[in-house]
Amino acid sequence: MKFNFFAFLLLIGIAMSTTSCAKKALAVLQTELDNANADLSKKDAVIKDYLDKLSACNQNLKRLEGELKTAESNVNNRADQIQDLKDQVADARKLRDKQLTQVGDLTVLSQTANANIGETLQQLERKDRYINLIQAAKTKADSINLALAVNLKSVLRDGIEDRDVDIKVDKTVVLINLSDKMLYTSGSATITPRAGEVLQKIATIIQSRPEFEVMVEGYTDNQPIKNSCIEDNWDLSVKRSTSVVRALQKNYGVDPNRLIAAGRGEYNALADNSTVEGRSTNRRTRIIIMPKLDQFYDLLNPNKVPK
Repeated sequence: MKFNFFAFLLLIGIAMSTTSCAKKALAVLQTELDNANADLSKKDAVIKDYLDKLSACNQNLKRLEGELKTAESNVNNRADQIQDLKDQVADARKLRDKQLTQVGDLTVLSQTANANIGETLQQLERKDRYINLIQAAKTKADSINLALAVNLKSVLRDGIEDRDVDIKVDKTVVLINLSDKMLYTSGSATITPRAGEVLQKIATIIQSRPEFEVMVEGYTDNQPIKNSCIEDNWDLSVKRSTSVVRALQKNYGVDPNRLIAAGRGEYNALADNSTVEGRSTNRRTRIIIMPKLDQFYDLLNPNKVPK
């Protein structure tokens, strides 16, 4: 019994000793675990720092790659610009060479032009004389026509109503409009005795101007006419102008080589044919006193300009 008590105490001592050792070992292990956890936390912080640095490096790498692409694009653009400049320089050289050639050609041309300056000036001088001649001839023609018109108005004024005769100057000709009621019997081409007096006065003026030709134009209104002697208004206008021309030649001695007969029918009307007054105005005979055409042809011929 005494043996068991000592054994029990021994076991208790052993157990207590073992427990104390275990506690110490456990405390050591706990300390090591705490140290390991602390060290692991530090390692995690280091790893996180490295991961952040890696992310920053990746972003920087992407930025650098973008900058590299931009730089490569700029290099390509610069290369294109350099090539364009080279092309422009080549074109400028070609243009310079062409201009130098043109300058040489112009030098040759200017020498030829200088040789022809005298002749050119002479041609201009001849043209100036020609223009002055034309202007002088026109001035002279205008003066003659004005004097002729004034003379006709003075001669025809006595005994003739103003509304039966209209005299005016139009450009290079003198126009005498005579009403049909004064010249012809109604609806015919027969000249009245009263018309003879007027035509005689006109013939006197015509004969005093042998350098002029005389055209007689017949006009009608638009009222249709047809009988045994007259086919239509065309026919009537021609017959009336022919009657006047024939009278100037046979009765008053005007040279027939200076006379022209023409019929205009109902066309080229001066007034509206829908009224009595308009139709009366349109029924007329017009005598045109004008310079001979060959005089104008001579005037327009540069070969006939005085030297």
